[in-house]
Amino acid sequence: MSTIIYPSPIFGPVHSRRLGLSLGVNLLPADGKVCTFDCVYCECGFNADHRPQLPLPTREEVAEALEAKLRQMQADGRLPDVITFAGNGEPTCHPHFPEIVDDTIRLRDSYCPQAKVSVLSNATLIHRQQVHDALMRVDNNIQKLDTISPAYIRQVDRPQGSYDVLQVIEHLKAFQGHVIIQSMFMQGIAGGESVDNTGDDYVLPWLKAVADIAPQQVMVYTIDRETPMHSLLKATPQQLDRIALLVRQLGIPCSVSY
Repeated sequence: MSTIIYPSPIFGPVHSRRLGLSLGVNLLPADGKVCTFDCVYCECGFNADHRPQLPLPTREEVAEALEAKLRQMQADGRLPDVITFAGNGEPTCHPHFPEIVDDTIRLRDSYCPQAKVSVLSNATLIHRQQVHDALMRVDNNIQKLDTISPAYIRQVDRPQGSYDVLQVIEHLKAFQGHVIIQSMFMQGIAGGESVDNTGDDYVLPWLKAVADIAPQQVMVYTIDRETPMHSLLKATPQQLDRIALLVRQLGIPCSVSY
């Protein structure tokens, strides 16, 4: 089983399908995964297979490592398009996530003011006021919403605690448009059942939720790297294009990553 465990606290830069040259900020340990979801398609593998032994990086360690990397990239004449909170799990889990966001914005302004600060999150902790406020300060607040079906969420996203998708939608609406919705569409089998969420039974209720959230953008994508569950399949370009068209018909920009 091939999985990706990212260095911590800084990795890359890497070329992102959606964001350009991305310098990664990993607020989780370098030797394992910490996430409030346990998605069957996660490139980092299943939570139980990658229990970390190392501690979370401290706020000071993140700032020092980020500044050193930005200084090096500046000297090389190759600055990032985006600084992205991602890595081995859910970045908003870090107890000093808001403060680290502020440090990152300060360093971005100093070294590469044209770069965007992005957060890739599964939306499980956006009900916390400090997390919400910090996400309002970043350029690209990218939040996951694969479906609004509770059964599908249990089967595929596999929350590690309580998760009420209708409450999550309300908290996504609370960003008042300062949010990008990221949604994974795929086919195949998990646990002996289909995980195809490209048909109207899944797409149309999801589309209504998207319309209610009124995000600045939607990112529709499918599997790109090896998954821990090998019975999963990519959605087709035709399926993704159809979904994107439905989003655009709402007047919401939509990008597609095949």
